[in-house]
Amino acid sequence: MYQMVPNESRQYLGVVRLLQHFGWTWVGLLAVDDDYGDKFLQTVVPLLSQNSICYAYILRLPKRTYVDDYTDLLLNLLQHYSVLMGKKSSACFVHGEPPSWQNLRIMLFLAPLFSLPPLGKVWIATSQWEFQALSIQKLWDMQNFHGAIAFMVHSNQPHGFQEFLHTVKPNWTKGDNFIQNFWEQAFSCPLKIPSVNVEDKEFCSGDEKLESLPSTFFEMNMTGHSYNIYNAVYAVAHALHAIYESRRRRVERRRWAIQNVQPWQFHHFLRSNLFNNSAGDTVTFDENGELVAGFDVTNLVTFPNNSFVRVKVGRLEPWGPPGKELNLDDNQIQWHRNFNQVLPLSVCNDNCYPGYSRKKKEGETFCCYDCIPCPEGMISDKKDMDACIKCPEDQYPNKNQNQCISRALSYLSYNETLGIIFNILAISFSLITTAVLGMFIKHKDTPIVKANNQNLSYVLLISLLLCFLSSLLFIGRPEKITCLLRQTAFGTVFSVALSSVLAKTITVVLAFMTTKPGSRMRKWMGKRLASSLVLSGTFIQAGICTIWLSTSPPFPDLDMHSLKGKIIVECNEGSAVMFSCVLGYMGFLAIASFTVAFLARKLPDTFNEAKFITFSMLIFCSVWFSFVPTYLSSKGKYMVAVEVFSILTSSAGLLGSIFSPKCFVIILWPQLNQKEHLTRRQK
Repeated sequence: MYQMVPNESRQYLGVVRLLQHFGWTWVGLLAVDDDYGDKFLQTVVPLLSQNSICYAYILRLPKRTYVDDYTDLLLNLLQHYSVLMGKKSSACFVHGEPPSWQNLRIMLFLAPLFSLPPLGKVWIATSQWEFQALSIQKLWDMQNFHGAIAFMVHSNQPHGFQEFLHTVKPNWTKGDNFIQNFWEQAFSCPLKIPSVNVEDKEFCSGDEKLESLPSTFFEMNMTGHSYNIYNAVYAVAHALHAIYESRRRRVERRRWAIQNVQPWQFHHFLRSNLFNNSAGDTVTFDENGELVAGFDVTNLVTFPNNSFVRVKVGRLEPWGPPGKELNLDDNQIQWHRNFNQVLPLSVCNDNCYPGYSRKKKEGETFCCYDCIPCPEGMISDKKDMDACIKCPEDQYPNKNQNQCISRALSYLSYNETLGIIFNILAISFSLITTAVLGMFIKHKDTPIVKANNQNLSYVLLISLLLCFLSSLLFIGRPEKITCLLRQTAFGTVFSVALSSVLAKTITVVLAFMTTKPGSRMRKWMGKRLASSLVLSGTFIQAGICTIWLSTSPPFPDLDMHSLKGKIIVECNEGSAVMFSCVLGYMGFLAIASFTVAFLARKLPDTFNEAKFITFSMLIFCSVWFSFVPTYLSSKGKYMVAVEVFSILTSSAGLLGSIFSPKCFVIILWPQLNQKEHLTRRQK
């Protein structure tokens, strides 16, 4: 069998591509109520579902034209007409198997008798749907089908076909009444037959013109089915010619009758047939004996005089690349006049725009859904997305949640206001500390400097200088080296400062106790005790930092989640336990210094530092005890700013509380910085 019509199922794929092209996901299905219609629905419904298209309704057209059938149909139509009229399903896919066209016309013709409004639909039909009407339908209105889209077997106009139609006469064929019957029905007049006497009748002259007939009854252009017959005849003719040529070459001098060819002998020659017809199209068959041809996509344009033309608006090539089988020229398509030449919508509900996702309605098909906003932190950047998506880690959703925006890097920079302020403060305090150290070295022989161990004062001033400078490690983009040094350097130099303060305090207490007769504390006095206290206090903190760096050292890290729209560039402490140990040990030294200084604050001494140390430790403890909750509740660069502020404030508190009174005396009241004054006070 050699099939002159391309496989019908290939059209269904074309219809799916057409629906996808226009975004129509909610369509009506119409099929004749017979075996062909059943097969059509069994094939099409799953195909539509696989391509995310649903049917709004299925209407079965009667297979016969009995009045009783149409009575039942119209009663059924009255029950479902609200669905048919629904604006949501503007597209109707009609199986073109006869008699669907004629029956649909009858249904639409009778609908106004029940006061039903006319239907404004986009009728989509397969190639079996011929637009020729029954004789009684010649004058029926065609406007309901304006803008219909039909897949037609590819056709062309063979040379001379139009001239041939102009010469057709009803008396051509004798013994075949087809042309005579057609002529009488087409022109509504009987042909004059000599043997029959019909009175009071106006006979056909036989000179009537086919081009005067409405298009619904007779098309002057060759249709797809006629074109297939034309090609079939020529395929057989070319096969016969090939057989003749083959035999003539084998028996060059013998006469051979063409009528001796047997049907089975055609197979080889038909399979290898390849020729161009007179319309310029190539005709050939594939390995399955199917004509290699595509489909024309035509748009039906009707006119008030009940004629129509088929306008080719596209081409279906079933062998094309997946998704590219259908080519359409949208600008050539005319829609039903109800749509005012605006692309019709055929969806169950409006599109879900970017920023929203679809949520299935309970009890409805998947094409019917609600639109819900995307959850916090997610976006949808296309229409009708089934689910919102997360942005990449280095991006975050915009306000409308329809696109991702690159996150800005966040860290305490040298260029921002807060960083500049901290830089100025750290450098200023460092210069002040250096000036105080220089002043103490210059006046090293004065009583006020010698009091309470001047070497401890030098160590304390140097450690405070380093504390101020260590705050600069917290400013700027965190790098590997700065992350390793930040907390360890800060913890170590602060431990030196606190150990020095503790040594100073203990020195004051021991100095007072040695003034009592017979005191055994004299042996503890001297530089050895102070040095031991400072070194032991520092080495313990250094040991903690060494363990920290060797087990779980700090490292640069990116925090994508703490701040919306920001990527926090931070130093991950590596081990929160070790960080807590560093702060805890500093707190222990501070509390010890505060306790000893508080007990010694009222000791009678001219240059007693205990009361100043007490005040400085009070400031230090207040700052760092408030630091912990503030630090834990802050994020990003503000967490770093809290620590820098605490370092600068506590260091400045130590510097100001302990050394400002001494500097005041050295600069403004030098007369008090005399040995005679010290001796007089002691007396």
